Amino acid sequence: MTETKTLQPDEVRKMTRFGDYVELTKPRLTLLSVLTTLAGFYVARQGPLDVMLLVHTLIGTFMVGGGCGALNMYVEREHDTLMRRTMTRPLPSGKLPPMEALAFGLLLTIGGTIYLWLIVNPLTAMLGAVTVVSYILFYTPMKRLSTLNTVVGGIPGALPPVMGWAAARGSLSPEAGVLFAILFFWQMPHFLALAWMYRQDYARAGYKMLTVVDPEGGSTSRQILLYTAALLPVSLLPKIFLFSGSIYFFGALGLGVIFLGFGLMLAISRKNKHARYLFYYSLFYLTALLLLMALDRG
Repeated sequence: MTETKTLQPDEVRKMTRFGDYVELTKPRLTLLSVLTTLAGFYVARQGPLDVMLLVHTLIGTFMVGGGCGALNMYVEREHDTLMRRTMTRPLPSGKLPPMEALAFGLLLTIGGTIYLWLIVNPLTAMLGAVTVVSYILFYTPMKRLSTLNTVVGGIPGALPPVMGWAAARGSLSPEAGVLFAILFFWQMPHFLALAWMYRQDYARAGYKMLTVVDPEGGSTSRQILLYTAALLPVSLLPKIFLFSGSIYFFGALGLGVIFLGFGLMLAISRKNKHARYLFYYSLFYLTALLLLMALDRG
């Protein structure tokens, strides 16, 4: 018989504590940033893929993104106690002390920026620093001040593929701007759908989300349709700028039409289930779009 090892209480506490620190990094959001950085690097590369440079870029991006998540949780810890979807996070639940989260966030963001500067290139590091500043000093406090917070938050959210481009090329170009625009317009319906599902939670926490000040959903629906409609032609620009081919073009067209259809469905019904459909399709859309872009790289 195989002897089963029983974890000791200290080992269990260490594993739980490790999990709390992982949660501070907002792993799903950070991994999404890493994915878009990977896509930006891959389509920007010239010649054979520099695997080690790519690995270093992704490590630095994860550190910067994870640090942003930790600092965001530190700043919003009191508001998180008021929201059902966030009250079990490490800080509002008391699993970690706030100062540890602050130190952890600063260590990751500063360390990640320095890592990118020394190992990748200064331009990528500076873009990482802009991501941190815009996310923590502008987007995070604006959530309690103005419904424009989602638009402002779209800036740091759209920078990771630009960081990937800068890491591969050492410079920026209009193509990097195209990647930024795709991610920016994609984020609006993605996060507005999420905000519609959790509008009551956001209202309890005192956030000035569009879905909170627009309880009937008219303005939210128009914004979702506007951005999904704008994303459709923007997503076709990689073909025009010749860094993706015809397979990508027609794939992006089909994916964009379906995305617009989900947005229209939510605009008509304004039901949570249709917001959920739109949210999950947006994740599939972005993954499929980036995969097509990489596979049909021009």
